[in-house]
Amino acid sequence: MADSEFDQAQAARFARLALDCLHKEYPNKIAHSLNSDADVKPPRELTPAFYGCYDWHSSVHGHWLLVRLIRMFPEAPFAPEARRALARSLTPVNIAQEVKYLNDTGRTSFERPYGLAWLLQLAAELKESGDAEALAWSRTLAPLEQAVTGRISSWLAKLEHPIRAGEHSNTAFAMGLMLDYARIAGNPEFGRLVESRVRDYYLKDMNCPLAYEPSGEDFLSPCLAEADAVRRILQPAEFAEWMTAFLPHVDLEPTRVPDVTDGKLYHLAGLNLSRAWMLEGIVSRLPGGDARREPLTALARKLKQAGLESIKSEHYEGGHWLGSFAVYLVSGRGLR
Repeated sequence: MADSEFDQAQAARFARLALDCLHKEYPNKIAHSLNSDADVKPPRELTPAFYGCYDWHSSVHGHWLLVRLIRMFPEAPFAPEARRALARSLTPVNIAQEVKYLNDTGRTSFERPYGLAWLLQLAAELKESGDAEALAWSRTLAPLEQAVTGRISSWLAKLEHPIRAGEHSNTAFAMGLMLDYARIAGNPEFGRLVESRVRDYYLKDMNCPLAYEPSGEDFLSPCLAEADAVRRILQPAEFAEWMTAFLPHVDLEPTRVPDVTDGKLYHLAGLNLSRAWMLEGIVSRLPGGDARREPLTALARKLKQAGLESIKSEHYEGGHWLGSFAVYLVSGRGLR
């Protein structure tokens, strides 16, 4: 459920962050494997749909942000510009090159799992929209969506251990997005695979060391991300019992960004936002009378306030991606 305070003015602010970077090619950080001199090309040629916003995954969830906001505020003044930006990116020619790039030699681990999970979240948002233009973009995106689900399926089948980092490689966060995608997209085979791996990786875990968090450049909480993934596959009573063993105490304070010009340190602003939505997800699955619901909800509010206050558009180090985290939180995207 969307935050009752989330209005068109807030939406316009976050839309502006995405619109200002979606087709801004530089500065750019590419995770690019060169196979020959022929691969020495600018980002707009390598991945022509998703080359802006500093890196591929930020571009992908910047596109998701605009689709989400158009869906929520279709008559907003920013909507026409957002539609034009999406139409510029999501063309058959661009998506065909994205598929080619993903499938080329040496790119097996490209954007895995974080960027690929966000690509599926974009696909889910387009599918769920009743908007004719969004549904057309969904059809255009389908070849890349299929390539991504194939890539993830092959990887998860071989991944014997979860990745418990607080950054892009974290498996729990990615699998939460993947589960939501599978249910929205009506892809039960993919959903069963992801759910089976969540069960394999996490259901026996106990006493997650939350006191060790955060690491200095985290934008995800390994403990809360795991709980937020597991709540998607268990019934409330079963989840409450698992939580008692896994995370007996949740004691957190908002993180502070010591230098907003350092992109890695700016991750800590995103940590406040992601922790907030993960706590909301956890609360949503606890039984109605569970004593943990009230204090966890209060903590989520505290983290949300700190996270939203730290988003400054004049600092590109955070502005190119934090809007997506803010919209995911305030629009209640993970609370289906």
